[in-house]
Parts: sequence; C-alpha cells; structure tokens
Amino acid sequence: MMKAAVLHGARDLRVEDRQQPELQPGMVLLRNRRVGVCGSDLHYFEHGYCASFIPDRPFILGHELSAVVAAVGSGVTTLQVGQRVTVNPARSCLACAFCKSGHPNLCRNIIMLGSASTTPPTDGAFAELTLVRADQCHVLPESMDDGIGAMIEPFAVALHAVKRAPSVSGKRVLITGSGTIGLLVAVIARAFGAVLVAVSDVVQERRKKALELGVDDTLDPTSPNLAQHVQEITGLGFDVIFEASGAPPALRQAFDLVAPGGTIVQIGTLGSADIPLPANLVMNREIHFIGSMRYADVFDEAIALVHSGRVNLKPFISHVLPFSASTEAIHTAADKSNCLKVQIEI
Repeated sequence: MMKAAVLHGARDLRVEDRQQPELQPGMVLLRNRRVGVCGSDLHYFEHGYCASFIPDRPFILGHELSAVVAAVGSGVTTLQVGQRVTVNPARSCLACAFCKSGHPNLCRNIIMLGSASTTPPTDGAFAELTLVRADQCHVLPESMDDGIGAMIEPFAVALHAVKRAPSVSGKRVLITGSGTIGLLVAVIARAFGAVLVAVSDVVQERRKKALELGVDDTLDPTSPNLAQHVQEITGLGFDVIFEASGAPPALRQAFDLVAPGGTIVQIGTLGSADIPLPANLVMNREIHFIGSMRYADVFDEAIALVHSGRVNLKPFISHVLPFSASTEAIHTAADKSNCLKVQIEI
C-alpha cells in the first residue's frame, strides 16, 4: 500500500491508503519527491471537473514532479534504480501519424497523469509512488534539486510556446497573464533575445512580481491609457503576444495590441465555449494566430537551459508544504495574488 491524496469530489481531497501501482514491462515505478500544484489541479479541486473532463471515480491529482526510480520493468534499459528524474506526464501512443511526425502533443490517444481526460481517470503524482512509461522520464543533473526538477514540466509548456512563435530575438514581446506559465514565457523570451518583454495582468500584485523577475514593463489591461502607452513603447504594437491568461477579454485585446504582421500564440485554456474573434483584423493586418498545446520533445532542452544558468527557476517556487497538508497546498495555490508555484514535498 501507499499514501495518496485522492480527489473524491469538489473540495474533497483525502490523504488515504491506496494500492501501489503494479510494475509492468516497459514501465518504471517512481518514488515521488516533489510535486507542483497546477491550474488544472485547482479546477478539479474547486469544481470536481476540469473543462469537459469529468471524473467517473475518485482519482489522484498531480502531474508536475521530480522522483527517484524505485524499480524498472522488463525491457527497460535506459534507466536505473536510484536515478533522479523529471517526467513528461503526457504519455503519447508513439504509433499514430502525429507521434511519428514529431508532434506527440497532438496525439489523440494521450494518457495524462492526474487527469480525467481518460475514462476512468488516470491517477497522478500526489502519492508516494507513480507508474510511468520509461520514455516519459528525463534524468536530472545531480546538482539540480527536487524543487527545480518538478518545475521542468511547466517550464516545458512555456518553452514549447516560445518555440511555436517565430524567433523572439530582437522582437517586442507581450505576455497576457502573469501566472506561472506567463512569467516563465517572459523569462524565456528574455533569454532568447527579446528586446522588450512586457506583461499584462489585472492583478497589481502579479504585475509587481513580474517586475521583480526582470520584465521591462507591465500593463494594466483595464487602464484607459493602455493603447497610448503601448504606442509609446512599441510604435505600431507588439511583434509577438503570448496569451497565457485563458481569459477571453485578454485574447480579444491581443488583436488590438499586436503589430501588423505580428503573431499571437494562444497558451491559456479558454474553456469549451466558442469565442468571437476579429477575423477582419486577422485578414487586413495579416495577423498570425497560433495554438500551443502542452509540449513536444522539449524536456531535455528545458533541463539544459535551466542547468546552464540561462534561466533561474528558484524564484518561481513560492511555497513548499508537506504531503500531509495537500489540501492546504491547493488552497494556498488558489491565492493567485500571493504565490506562484506551490509544491508538495512527498
């Protein structure tokens, strides 16, 4: 048996005994060390579901993790017991056209840790042990601590998004939404040579945090002087805008703030309802509108960027709580004005 934080319904998370996963060929059993609380975990906790994903039984949340390999199944030759790893929690099928063409994030058969995107839902990493396929694991450098290792997954989301856009080098970049993903995009854009990095957010405390992390400017999207300020700092608008808030008004505003010929990359989840977009602006200003879904094969690159010192993830970890306080960890993460990434020490 093992201890696990199991979601039984909205606001009903219980640390209880669960049967530990059974080792299978090609799989590895991980002893979890540190697990981050993601926005999707908050949605499941607050509402009992996330967008269209409705669990049909209690399940274990969590998909941002660092761990130690506890056991390897038959046929696994790439990992050894005792190695420290981070995990790509999205297990693609490896056999479809998307997987074979280098787009595993578009695989229609993905099994996601800590998600009700499958029926039954797939258990995640708010537990002592987790079972994953060996190729989902990425070995961490010895000098990288467990907290940073658990930050690699959200960092990979941001890195994939920046790579979806044309080069940001020498460009003026805006990120709408200064949550963890938005601010990670900001630091990556700076590391990749953007000449101006600005962040937009309705919450003043989050704009302040963005400045502490080194962005050049912050915008209040509700300010009546917003358009004038953007013109002063960019001229005709931002070359690249990353929409990371998941708020429909932020996406609509992005089309007004992007320069002609510019690019908008949608990262934030906007829910299941259709959202009107200004198609005429897209046409007559030749705006490029691009989606970014999780990550492709960027985990090793993400580890290398952090290990090299080009990107510092330590300021993003605002709270670390013990496993016994998993419910408190989720409540803490819900206070978006006072924290970035909350992690649970398993």
